Amino acid sequence: MEQTSTHRYFILLVKITSFIFICAKLLLLTSCSSTKLDISSNLSYAASAIADGSGAANLSNTTLPPADVIKPIEVLRSQKYSEGIVIDREGNLYFSQTKAGTITVLPPNATPRLWAKVEGANGHKIMSEGFHIVAAKNSVVKLDANGQIVKVVAREFNGKPLQYPNDITIDKQGGFYFTDSGNSNSQTPNGAVYYVSATEKISQVAKGLAFVNGIVLTPDSKRLFVAESNKNRILEYNVLSPGKVKSQKVFAELPVKQGKQIDNQPDGMCIDAQGNLYVAHYGMGQVQVLNPKGQLLRRYSSGNLTTSNCAFGGSDMKHLFVTGGVQTEEGQGGIFRLDLGVRGLDIRPRSQGTTSIKRDS
Repeated sequence: MEQTSTHRYFILLVKITSFIFICAKLLLLTSCSSTKLDISSNLSYAASAIADGSGAANLSNTTLPPADVIKPIEVLRSQKYSEGIVIDREGNLYFSQTKAGTITVLPPNATPRLWAKVEGANGHKIMSEGFHIVAAKNSVVKLDANGQIVKVVAREFNGKPLQYPNDITIDKQGGFYFTDSGNSNSQTPNGAVYYVSATEKISQVAKGLAFVNGIVLTPDSKRLFVAESNKNRILEYNVLSPGKVKSQKVFAELPVKQGKQIDNQPDGMCIDAQGNLYVAHYGMGQVQVLNPKGQLLRRYSSGNLTTSNCAFGGSDMKHLFVTGGVQTEEGQGGIFRLDLGVRGLDIRPRSQGTTSIKRDS
């Protein structure tokens, strides 16, 4: 009786052990299968990225649509080449026509109207209390919410006049950075970057740059990106404090023109909420997207051959608006919209005055 009981216990133990072994094997097979699926999925994603011309997987949390499914939607045509796009919290879209010396506003569900006359109007940002900062001919000016010039904020540095103020980005301390492109034909690059504090004190951030252009801060304000047009690259600076930077380095070398493209100069830029950089690539008809490590993710058709600038807008900040010339700078300007479904970094001030819209004159 005792031997029979022991024998039964032994058989039961063997069955339990076999069952555990089979379960472990099944779990292992399932894990391997999942791994294979993940690898297959990653390879598929990488192939899609290469097809978009990216050559790199997106390292941020943003999911970018493939380039071939995004078609630029025409918002309007302007008489002249367009620049300096910015959208306020009410949905008013402003853009500059540098050669005409005008800033036009397009209100939601309305027709465009002349908003301000500013000689050489270019880059444009909206500050608190409804003030606007605009890069103009040889200066940076402040305008009120009605488009009237209030004062010249910057005209010179250390007694030397500014040459070609181009683009602007604002920080959380109430100040702003701006680029002075310098002489595009100079054998010695003389472009510079400046910072204007909330108290309107100007300081130089960088110099000796080859036609410096677009400028933008990262979401954490710890890095400053600057487009160096004549070298077809983006520079990066580590921000120590407002207006103080260190360690200039090359963030990205950009693609060169091909086929019917006429130039390859990075112009205006903007950034999304995850830190991906959007570069209006002048002469290539594209907005190129770089991840936070400087790797090329996408090349979206911009609608304009001479793409000049870009900005996020819309009620959910998921539409990218692009300015430039439909063909060359000598012809019509175009405003196009790319419905990317990606949220842009919202740098618009919380406090903003009411805009009055003047009629064309």
